[in-house]
Amino acid sequence: MPFDDLPFPASPFAGTAPAPAVDPSLIAALSAEFSTRAAEHDAAASFPFENFERLASVGLPALVTPEAAGGKGGGLRDALAVVNGIAAGEPSTALVLVLQYVIHNQLWRGSAWPEALREQIARSAATDGALINILRVEPELGTPHRGGLPATVARKVPGGWRLSGTKIYSTGIPALSWLGVWARTDDAEPLVGTWVVPRGTGLAEQGIEVRESWNHIGMRASGSHEVVFRDVFVPDGHAGELRPPAGWAAPDAVATAWMSTLFSGVYDGIARSARDWLVSFLHARKPTGLNGASLATVPRLQEALGGIEALLLTNRILLRSLSAAVDGGTPPSQSDALLVKYTVTSNAIDAVARALEVTGNPGLSRDNPLERHHRDVLCARVHAPQNDMILTGAGRAALSR
Repeated sequence: MPFDDLPFPASPFAGTAPAPAVDPSLIAALSAEFSTRAAEHDAAASFPFENFERLASVGLPALVTPEAAGGKGGGLRDALAVVNGIAAGEPSTALVLVLQYVIHNQLWRGSAWPEALREQIARSAATDGALINILRVEPELGTPHRGGLPATVARKVPGGWRLSGTKIYSTGIPALSWLGVWARTDDAEPLVGTWVVPRGTGLAEQGIEVRESWNHIGMRASGSHEVVFRDVFVPDGHAGELRPPAGWAAPDAVATAWMSTLFSGVYDGIARSARDWLVSFLHARKPTGLNGASLATVPRLQEALGGIEALLLTNRILLRSLSAAVDGGTPPSQSDALLVKYTVTSNAIDAVARALEVTGNPGLSRDNPLERHHRDVLCARVHAPQNDMILTGAGRAALSR
């Protein structure tokens, strides 16, 4: 069924969706609170531990965890609302939440995860706010989306496995309680999957080294450092989704839609924060040439703001429609979901660039948040699959119809 023919259960314009799992006023309050520390964390590239303590205090790490496991039982629309709102205040915090939500959704959709393990991960999120990420990217391999086997190897030993390898861009590593590691077995015909390392009291004692290498221009508070595993013991029952490499090529429409929606929601949230700053700036700035009137009265600037509004409205419709389709049990094709990611992130980047263009030096000043929003929103381009893969896949899909 084509995406545009789906009977979406919620309108982007009307309040016809089910009651949200999280009070919107709480999301707004958290976003405002986190925004007060965003510039400081950006300047120092420091991890916002206090944000995650606050999130844990209101149960948001377990937002999409089933109620039977102690969570809130939220869906993709709920996750989008939280991620989008938090990103407007401090986007690195929202990025860590994206990975938490995507992985928790995966844990409960499939049977390839040991039941005791997923129950333990879920309970820890609900009781302690425990965070998880799956570390996939490697120095030689790059992103697994472009093919190839991981160099990280798991060797079977009595009672478990021994894991060795290096991961880069390990988002959230300063605060993770569970380190999912994308690896392969050392068999002649290896299996590929995720080995979950529970974080002990000391990483060094476990054979894990975190190299604080993250020094990007954007999303500087995400703690996306390099992590080295040296013969780390992983107990039996902590390996999930082990399958032959070819088994990972099969499309998963729901997983793709969750990833596309939530990653895109982060960068749309950044763009909305940039738009809000621009509106405040246009009202506040009153050049002498306008005889006491503000820049908000200038038609050229009104038109520029209208163009930004058009981009953000498109994003709103696409994200709400995609999340509603998934929650309603009718996810679109993998290609269509990825085109939503391409469109929303491209619009977000364009919106912030337009705001910079019309504000000139004030927009580029480090005394104002717009230049930070610009650096952050550019990171939308790095999340796999990248734009070239999305467009090539969409073109092939169109040619095959």
